[in-house]
Amino acid sequence: MYNATVFPKVLIAGILIAQSPAVLGQPNPQARPPRPPRSSTQSPASAPRPKSAAPQTFTAAQLREGEVRFGAQCGFCHGKDAAGGESGPDLTRAELVAKDSNGDKLAPMIRAGRPNNGMPAFANLSDADMKAIIAFMHGQMDKFAELGGGRRSVEPSDLATGNAEAGRAYFNGTGKCTACHSPTGDLAGIGKKLQGLTLIRAMLYPSGARGAPSSAPSKATFKLASGQTVVAPAVAEDDFSVTVLDPLGARQTYQKTAVKVAVEDPLSAHFDQLGKYTDAEMHNVYAYLESLK
Repeated sequence: MYNATVFPKVLIAGILIAQSPAVLGQPNPQARPPRPPRSSTQSPASAPRPKSAAPQTFTAAQLREGEVRFGAQCGFCHGKDAAGGESGPDLTRAELVAKDSNGDKLAPMIRAGRPNNGMPAFANLSDADMKAIIAFMHGQMDKFAELGGGRRSVEPSDLATGNAEAGRAYFNGTGKCTACHSPTGDLAGIGKKLQGLTLIRAMLYPSGARGAPSSAPSKATFKLASGQTVVAPAVAEDDFSVTVLDPLGARQTYQKTAVKVAVEDPLSAHFDQLGKYTDAEMHNVYAYLESLK
């Protein structure tokens, strides 16, 4: 772990190089302003639906493929119909979807993700899959605009389409899940503890799922000019900065352009796997985990 006599040098170096590193608790000029309070009598479903900024057309093949890809990659949070799940917002009412034109806004956001909001990056999606997913999102927004209706949830029966034996084979083989997990260890009885969307969230994005097996914390390794290295608990990371706990337990945020730092996240294998799963593989593994009771 970190050395209390060495780590402050990293803090000082970060301050001198970055001049003004963002520290939790200090104003951040780039931070999103707080949302205004919403009336307790107004539900999201009662608000007017946003309208597309420009008319867009998609082929039937794109919409069909988009439904499959969206269900595999996004349905566990946003619902198979994009109208919202237990954790993800209703995308048929999303302003970003309404303002998007042929992926100019959605594609960069999907590839980068929104880690602070619990959404992983999907950097490995092919261009064809990305276009199909975006086509489906627009198609669903247009359809719900005509039909009306509110947010829905994902039922356990929506997810129970896999083969548990095929999932066990994938878990032990291609998926390499046994490198970190054991059906008789950390995953023992998980099918009894978690069901439905809660279980698949624990499987696909465990850091955002209640009841998911605990994992080792992330750690950041700083490389000093002297050749020394300092390791500290990492509590947040994005493309531009990393936030760690200093020896006193306070949060310190550093720009990656200012310090040399590498972050080791035990959950990174889950994020990488999101871009590799086929729809069938995902549901097969879910079926296998659901059988561990």
